Amino acid sequence: MTMSMEQIHRIKELQLQEKGAYQIAKELGLDPKTVRKYMKQEDFSPRLPVPVSKPSKLDPYKPTIDAWLLQDAKNRYKQRHTGKRVYDRLVKKFPEFNCSYPTVNRYVTAFRQRQHLSKKGYLELQWHPGEAQADFGECDVIVNGVRRVTKYLVVSFPHSNAGFVQCFLGETAECLCQGLMDVFYHIEGVPSRLVIDNATAAGRRIGELVRLTQLFKRFQAHFGFEITFCNPNSGHEKGNVENKVGYARRNYMVPLPSKVSLHEWNTELFELCDLDNSREHYKKGVPICELFEKDKEAMRALPNAPFESCRYGHVKTNGYGKFILDGKHTYSSSPLYADREIIVRIGAHFIEPLDEAGDVISRHEREFGTERTDTVDWLTMLDQLIVKPGAWRNSLMRSQMSYEVRDYMDEQDRSGLRQALRLMKDLSNQYGLDVAVTSIQEAIVRKRTQGIEVNAAVVAARIAHYGLDTPGEPGPDMSQYDVLLPAFGGEVHGPQ
Repeated sequence: MTMSMEQIHRIKELQLQEKGAYQIAKELGLDPKTVRKYMKQEDFSPRLPVPVSKPSKLDPYKPTIDAWLLQDAKNRYKQRHTGKRVYDRLVKKFPEFNCSYPTVNRYVTAFRQRQHLSKKGYLELQWHPGEAQADFGECDVIVNGVRRVTKYLVVSFPHSNAGFVQCFLGETAECLCQGLMDVFYHIEGVPSRLVIDNATAAGRRIGELVRLTQLFKRFQAHFGFEITFCNPNSGHEKGNVENKVGYARRNYMVPLPSKVSLHEWNTELFELCDLDNSREHYKKGVPICELFEKDKEAMRALPNAPFESCRYGHVKTNGYGKFILDGKHTYSSSPLYADREIIVRIGAHFIEPLDEAGDVISRHEREFGTERTDTVDWLTMLDQLIVKPGAWRNSLMRSQMSYEVRDYMDEQDRSGLRQALRLMKDLSNQYGLDVAVTSIQEAIVRKRTQGIEVNAAVVAARIAHYGLDTPGEPGPDMSQYDVLLPAFGGEVHGPQ
């Protein structure tokens, strides 16, 4: 018989009144043996609860359920058993199964709670000044009006909690090295040690062995930092940067950034990071930028020589002077280099085919992604059109021009067309193709066809330096002259 503390307390009160076991039992309606037991007991300290295991109709099926739930650990989260799915499978597998769904669901919940409690805790790591962590995140950015999937590199310093972010269209070795280098030069130092979780961009992990790419080996040797890879399935070893990846997405990428170029966005990202690093450290109660000074003191100096974050590859051009990279992205070199093998410089942001002397033939923004692309450098096409102006009417460049420019060029004879194309090339070399085409169009629209070379050059300079629609600067203040003039008469008379 289980006694409540109120009953036990009453027994002890009557015992203090020197009543015997039979008297107390008769008064309280209890068994004398039970009363005698509690009269003898002296220690009433709270006892550790002992779980009572009761037989259950589910017992014969628990090994089967355990096996299913243990297998779930190898599957995706959304493809794991729910309590309802376990119940349905048991009903189907065992015709004699007669347990209720709540019984099954309670057991599944308890099993998962036990599994969670059995997981190993994380060891809190101490990070020294000058040590950094790096990782990539993914977000969308509107670049020049087009929504692009981007990979942003985050470099964080756990000692101070300072973080720096740079955005790329891909997650290659070139992007990793370029991003790290941009951060190093921005903070004017090189971390003593860099920790990353895997070798996706830096190399390949085969078991416990990490094979670095040639580019990353060169990058590490050039800047002289130590590299450490996290243990497999141990992303918590760089938890600071993983938190920073989420922090950067929430604070810098919402709402979607809309920029003319990634270069502009990356410049602004450094400004945002510097501003964010002025806030107080979440734990140490000191501004992050002050703690970061300790990081900088422990960093290595920047190398004297610059580093080119690129690799070189041999490609074969087709009859149009074009070549393919990554199996799906087509770029132009020049028709002069058709059906030849050339060397290409492959960087994080740009692709540059080179001639025999190593000079750049054309320059393209690097494309990433699974969709096929075809990128043309119009300047190399201009070179060919200047030599062969008769190809103008069937050229891709003509189809890209405005109606005003197209009609004007179509009206020219061979000599005039060559002269107009050469003007476009000269202005492009000085101001860029967009400014060149716009300036020629403005000169045409304003009916300044006489001396179009001079007019277009003036418009191009205005666009490049001030903007076409920027109002002119006000002239000198003439109001003082109005004060000196008499109210009427129109003359200023000297003393008589």
